[in-house]
Amino acid sequence: MLKQALVLAALLLPGAYANAHEYSVGDLHIAHPWSLELPPNAPNVAAYFVVHNNGKTDDRLLSVDTPISNDAQLHEHTMSAAGAMRMQQVQSVVVPAGKDLTFAPSAYHVMIMQPKDRSLLVDGKRFPMTLHFEKAGNVTVDVAVQKQAPAEQQGHEHAH
Repeated sequence: MLKQALVLAALLLPGAYANAHEYSVGDLHIAHPWSLELPPNAPNVAAYFVVHNNGKTDDRLLSVDTPISNDAQLHEHTMSAAGAMRMQQVQSVVVPAGKDLTFAPSAYHVMIMQPKDRSLLVDGKRFPMTLHFEKAGNVTVDVAVQKQAPAEQQGHEHAH
């Protein structure tokens, strides 16, 4: 019985690695970069991910770029004095030591303005995006385009 369990585990292991969607650079670990499928009339699309800082010092995400657009921006959602959510561009984002920085709907996110190749923004496709960190350096990730947000982020919407 143990032998059968080990064989099954060995067969499933490559699939687990094939679905692994994580990247590391320096003390930083980037988990599951994703984007929603681009609706036909939407001019822009957002990308999301989580950065785990395993280091003892803060780092900073300085910028992002992607070959599918000439303009990728760091954005955050904030609450106005009137209680309305609004989005604004930020110049950089601190990645706190020993903590996670979450890019998610209604939080920090990357806005990809006027994508050049909309055919890459459909469910099941991926596109490259490079994250530029102050200390850890650059890391290029593949952003998975999905019809729906991952289960842990269901219920949050983001459209521009």
